[in-house]
Amino acid sequence: MKSLEQEFLDKIEKHKGIIFKISKMYMSEQDDRDDLFQEITYQIWKAYPGFRGQSEFSTWLYRIALNTAIIFLKSEKKRSFISNEDFSGYKVIQEEYDHEKEDRLVRMYHAVNQLNPLDKVFIFYYLEDFSGKEIADQMGISEGNVRVKMNRAKNKLKDILNSNKS
Repeated sequence: MKSLEQEFLDKIEKHKGIIFKISKMYMSEQDDRDDLFQEITYQIWKAYPGFRGQSEFSTWLYRIALNTAIIFLKSEKKRSFISNEDFSGYKVIQEEYDHEKEDRLVRMYHAVNQLNPLDKVFIFYYLEDFSGKEIADQMGISEGNVRVKMNRAKNKLKDILNSNKS
């Protein structure tokens, strides 16, 4: 039987890309992204004993990660006071990108970072190919409201990308 800790680490390893993407969407500086990644992982660990499996782990993780990112962004204090000893023995989780796509990704993330936190959530869901129903369920709003907010966020992102081309 797996220990709770090992089960958690296995799930984090499997879904680390989600945390990485959210961290990159909400923080432009690498040190801040690393701090947010750590804070999201910590918040998921704190909440993990309460995970009942009533939804997919990834759905549950998205909600915690996005809420943590928004709170972290709004916080004046962007540094966590978690001791490195709390995470000793854990391997560093990193994701690598294909160098060919790096330039486009940098431009995209730069544009996304210019959006407000709520628009970032909708763009994230769009990029992750969530359905309108899934987004509505996770955010507690109607599918019609999701479509409106999604279109507004996409239009803002297009405007930013187009203005950065000039």
